[in-house]
Amino acid sequence: MYVIGTAGHVDHGKSTLVQALTGIDPDRLREEKARGMTIDLGFAWLPLPGGQEVSIVDVPGHERFIKNMLAGVGGIDLALLVIAADEGVMPQTREHLAILDLLQIRAGVVAVTKADLVDRDWLELVIADIEEVLTGTTLAGATIVPCSAYTRQGLDTLLSAIAQRLADTPPKRDIGRPRLAIDRAFTISGFGTVVTGTLIDGALRAGQEVEIVPGGARSRIRGLQSHRHKTDAARPGTRVAVNLTGLAVEQLHRGQVLTAPGWLRPTSAVDVSLTAVTGLAHPLKHNTTVTFHSGAAEVEAKVRLLDRDELRGGEPAWAQLRLAEPLALVKGDGFVIRSPNETLGGGVIVETRARRHRRYDTATAQTLETLARGAPEETVFTLLARLEPADVATLVKQTDLGEEQSRAAVELLLASGRVVALGEPEAPLHRTTLLITAPGLAARWEQAQAALRTYFAANPLRSGIPREDLKSRVGLAGRAWNEVLARWLRAGQLADRGAAVAPPERVVTLTPEQEQEAARFVAQLRANPYAPAPDRLPPPELLAHLAEQGRVTPAGDGIVFDARAYDDMQQRIIAHLRAQGTVTLAEVRDLFGASRKYAQALLESLDQRGVTRRVGDARVLRG
Repeated sequence: MYVIGTAGHVDHGKSTLVQALTGIDPDRLREEKARGMTIDLGFAWLPLPGGQEVSIVDVPGHERFIKNMLAGVGGIDLALLVIAADEGVMPQTREHLAILDLLQIRAGVVAVTKADLVDRDWLELVIADIEEVLTGTTLAGATIVPCSAYTRQGLDTLLSAIAQRLADTPPKRDIGRPRLAIDRAFTISGFGTVVTGTLIDGALRAGQEVEIVPGGARSRIRGLQSHRHKTDAARPGTRVAVNLTGLAVEQLHRGQVLTAPGWLRPTSAVDVSLTAVTGLAHPLKHNTTVTFHSGAAEVEAKVRLLDRDELRGGEPAWAQLRLAEPLALVKGDGFVIRSPNETLGGGVIVETRARRHRRYDTATAQTLETLARGAPEETVFTLLARLEPADVATLVKQTDLGEEQSRAAVELLLASGRVVALGEPEAPLHRTTLLITAPGLAARWEQAQAALRTYFAANPLRSGIPREDLKSRVGLAGRAWNEVLARWLRAGQLADRGAAVAPPERVVTLTPEQEQEAARFVAQLRANPYAPAPDRLPPPELLAHLAEQGRVTPAGDGIVFDARAYDDMQQRIIAHLRAQGTVTLAEVRDLFGASRKYAQALLESLDQRGVTRRVGDARVLRG
């Protein structure tokens, strides 16, 4: 299914031509009929010579209604540029052509209407002028057909030209994410709320649950209609009316998007590839406020030029547009920006979840260039580099590629080694598989190595860095940290040291003086194992080393037990608790013939280790 959009200067006969071709009057508003001018969008449909039926969106040509024209031109497959033979190319002809060029609409046919009002020589001059105006635009080389809606001269030729051009136009993609940019919302008695628009990126079916973005309102499709015929399903590229349940028309407005729930998030900032229109009267300056148009949406926006201070006519640039209101946009959507009186430029959205960038930043420009190239694997890689680690489901949701294309891109990246799947080796790729870019994983390892060097410089007698300490220094958490650490351990980059990890080659050796001091200290603890009273504690680093080696057990408040004595006391207290159910501080004191100070330190240490739990003045075994 295809959609044709008219374009051209006011009073050049667009609506009259549509009516002559289709038998349908697209001027639906009373004011339009009274003034003989299309103010808002009109709609019709057209059977082509081969039997295919296509939709037509008739747009206004008057300069005051350009914004309505922009609401209709998004999503069209072919532009029918209408130019009256008696007037030739006019200001809105050029502006509409510039808009089609900015939106990269490459399929087009030119209808030279009112050909019956001019002689042959004049008609040839007008056609030559049109060919010159089209040069350098996306419609360069388009078929030009002289015709008349009144005498029907050339209409069959025009239909054939349209059919031939559409035969060379690829159909709308279907990535399973239907989007209907709402251009009208109204109520029909007996049916309720209806919205219309051009469907892209996926199909809709009766009974389907849908979401309205922005806003988040949910509804269900009561019925679908295309070209005034009821249908159970609508394919991408269809002009469709959707009857919704449970929504009031006041909840809806032009510019919202009807879609499948849960994937499309509104945005207030987009990165774009922007080109200024040729012949721009004044350069477009950084931080200029403009009107932004995409699909059927229109909001105020501020232009942040990222690689220059001003943009002259015909020049391209990277820019970020800060939107006054959030919109439902997708990477690859076309857009146009305008001042109150003229079209300034337009282009393509390359990133919908834009962060604030530093201007004149080479890395930013390179990232945007990669996104703009549009290869699915580059899009996925760039997104993953920003989110990493991220699972497959998150990437599918946040790219605008659809699940099949996103997964294919991930498979390509995995095969090339640019992306690494965390988790168990050789595990199949699932939606929950956690991914990280190869450069990202290498950068995490560099962070880990730096953390190890820093830690061991400050703690030379420690055999390993506590896992929690390394986690905080690397900046990972939860499942991502566990899987990255597991990968390093499997690869032998780190060795397990219980609650700590270390480079496999790390061995701590005490100096003779340190070994002598350690032996003296341990001997003093063993001399009075239940109430140790050494003459002094060793330096904190040596004490930590002895604890790590399992030779001593600190119990807090400067009290340290010989490790074997501590284990013995722990086992005797556990045995007492199993026999008696509870134990008091006084009982522990008497059990070991120690003072209250040592008994209390021992019990508090067991509490902290999760062996016992205090209940009133007694302890019980922790469950």
